[in-house]
Amino acid sequence: MVNFIGILGYSLVIPILIFIVTDFGGNGFIYGILGATYPFFQFIGAPILGRLSDKIGRKKVLIISQVGTFIAWLLFLLAFALPKTQLWQQNTELTGSYMMTLPLIIIFLARIFDGFTGGNISVANAYMSDISTDEDRNRNFGLMGSSTSLGFVIGPAFAGLLASSFLGEILPLILAALISLAAIFVINFRLEESVPCIVDTGGISIKNVRRFFQIEHKDCFTEGSEALEPESSTGWRRVLKIKGVPLLYGIYFLTFFGFSLFYAGLPIYANGILEWSAIDLGIFLAYSSFIMILVQGPLLSRLSKKISSNSLVLIGSFFLASSFFLLAMKNTTVLYIANTLLSLGNGLMWPSFLALLSAAGTKKAQGAIQGYGTSMGSIASMLGLVIGGTLFESITTSVFILGACIFVIITLLMLIHRHRHSGSEALQPA
Repeated sequence: MVNFIGILGYSLVIPILIFIVTDFGGNGFIYGILGATYPFFQFIGAPILGRLSDKIGRKKVLIISQVGTFIAWLLFLLAFALPKTQLWQQNTELTGSYMMTLPLIIIFLARIFDGFTGGNISVANAYMSDISTDEDRNRNFGLMGSSTSLGFVIGPAFAGLLASSFLGEILPLILAALISLAAIFVINFRLEESVPCIVDTGGISIKNVRRFFQIEHKDCFTEGSEALEPESSTGWRRVLKIKGVPLLYGIYFLTFFGFSLFYAGLPIYANGILEWSAIDLGIFLAYSSFIMILVQGPLLSRLSKKISSNSLVLIGSFFLASSFFLLAMKNTTVLYIANTLLSLGNGLMWPSFLALLSAAGTKKAQGAIQGYGTSMGSIASMLGLVIGGTLFESITTSVFILGACIFVIITLLMLIHRHRHSGSEALQPA
């Protein structure tokens, strides 16, 4: 429910963001830079919040993150109340023609703030890892993915309709802020802490945070191997020494890079070439998410009992590579076929991949593992959105061919991972 509410608020704005950027003076280049702003600051904040959740608990960090998201939406709304004052203008071969205005600057600030406190994904994944066993891990992450997809079905489907009201783009933003506020209350009153015993936080300087949240130790005890590992054990270098993690992080990076090319190019493609409206783009994204709900829910639950996570990631990455090749063809029918393959591939691959990553290391290190993983995704998203937005200005849909090649590489890397683990998990159902 927490994941669904968070995604719902975010997805309400996706179909209209390109129109907001262009209305305020931006172009495809600015849209790409704006998209990269969030993952860049998430790269900084996610490991901090992930490791903090190992220390003070997942629930408290989720509240911190969601409060940051709520404040970011308020800043977003503030941009619409400000005059469209021009700060500078540029027209080059690299950037194209754009005008930087005061509202655009405020939107950038909103994305910066949301990105820095945007560790909720890594913390939510760590929470899911806490409560999962080897038997239900793949199924649980599939259901987590289904809640994400459901948010992406409802959000984009209604975004265009809401934006066409008399309030325009302001109404979806108001609703996104209210949904974010609701998520804070849901987390606070309905979500149970998954880390039952919070022990001493060691050398990390968060005394004020601990005092604020009134973290107590009176009923806590540790014994043997179950004791919480010291902070240094979940540092970046230690995490990279965990078996299989470096290769999985490489796949994490490439997956986000490939999808960022899609998310950078699709809105510009829809707005500039296909001349779609916000409603058309919303329907397209909602269709994709609807397919993923079917895949990540009943289909993945059945397949995970018979097919290993490694194999599901392999199958999914093959579908994704095929879909990106089809995306390069400028035809609406082919575009929907590509969207179907992309949704099937994403629905099979990503929950299965998260199940593999969550099985690495110990539960005590999951916040750090997921946090650093989110940072890898953030770097990839930052680069992919900037490169995708810039390349689309010159080579248009050919940028999707690059995405296809990336998923071919991911397929090869998963074959290597499967070979290295052929004696254990690769031969067993997830």
